[in-house]
Amino acid sequence: MQDVKILFFDIDGTLIDMDRKQISEKMLETLIRLKEKGLLLCVATGRGPMGVPHFPGVEFDACLTYNGACCFSGQHMIYSSPIPTEDVKQIIKNASRINRPVSVATKDRLLSNGRDKDLEDYYAISKAELIVSEDFDDVVDREEIYQLMLGCRERDYPELLRNVRSAKIAAWWERAADIIPAAAGKGNGIQKILEYYHLDAADAIAFGDGNNDIEMFHAVGTGVAVENASEQLKAEADEVCGHVAEDGIYYYCLERGMI
Repeated sequence: MQDVKILFFDIDGTLIDMDRKQISEKMLETLIRLKEKGLLLCVATGRGPMGVPHFPGVEFDACLTYNGACCFSGQHMIYSSPIPTEDVKQIIKNASRINRPVSVATKDRLLSNGRDKDLEDYYAISKAELIVSEDFDDVVDREEIYQLMLGCRERDYPELLRNVRSAKIAAWWERAADIIPAAAGKGNGIQKILEYYHLDAADAIAFGDGNNDIEMFHAVGTGVAVENASEQLKAEADEVCGHVAEDGIYYYCLERGMI
């Protein structure tokens, strides 16, 4: 591994243990010490901009949100790729046929046309509030939609994307899916951020746990899966570190002299 200049971190299951739902002291120490060494720190998440957590003493240099559909550094938008409105409406129609409520994500808010147990539990993972809004249809008509979220199973994917041209599934949890622009994905978002900082893939390392991190690993020099990662992601990883609940990333960085 050559000298790393930039690090990308998935959040849920990677930076934050899904059971504790908060960052550990050692993981927080890791981020602070990496920052002190002058390394660029970025989050790469399916969450929206409003769902990026704020950790004491840590300021992320860039955020890759909505699985790469909305990437920014501070107030500067690096990359923006909303889903075409006609596809958003088709997905909502498809979801209705399998009796699934849908949430839509703009840059600033999340709104739903209903609720079910899977969607409620999906929101609970990031401690977000599920808002069922009468403005749902108006938002779909008038605002840019970066992502749709709904409870489903893998067997539902073909039906959800029926007659949809410019969107794809980016799932990391077996009970729900994120539907994102076809041109998005964490890999594409990382490429845009690397271009912004004039860096190469070889300068980057990424940590993840879900299948939506596979593209991310392909876009960096080193992809590291935490022990609790999916088997598919581990198969794509260059290395596997310890479990998120056991501060695997901390010990990985420590052993390699990164902190």
